Amino acid sequence: MLYRILADLVVLLHLLFILFVIAGGFLGLHRGWLVLLHLPAVLWGVYIEFSGKICPLTPLENHFSQLAGRQGYSSGFIERYLLPIIYPAGLTGDIQLFLGFFVLVVNLGVYFLLIRRYRSHIPENAVVKK
Repeated sequence: MLYRILADLVVLLHLLFILFVIAGGFLGLHRGWLVLLHLPAVLWGVYIEFSGKICPLTPLENHFSQLAGRQGYSSGFIERYLLPIIYPAGLTGDIQLFLGFFVLVVNLGVYFLLIRRYRSHIPENAVVKK
């Protein structure tokens, strides 16, 4: 039972990480310090999508699933609703590249807004002292 719970928690963590990679920049618009967490997450997410590698959370989830004696994802909320989002059927290299570009474009737009907001708060006559 413990391993099943751990596997489900890793799947949930994986989904939350994916959502943070995609939309976490919007949180940075309200809480600027989150940018320090979001930028590395975006870089990692884009790297995983462009390289075709597997996120370390996937083998960890599989490990706990095997320890729980699961033969597959046949029941439960996590398996029924979250796994198809994280591991869609028919995921190809081209789709992964599209997803990587999508994440990149969304986040470049958000960070453009963040930079514009930051620059609008700097007075034009501000002098940088050496």
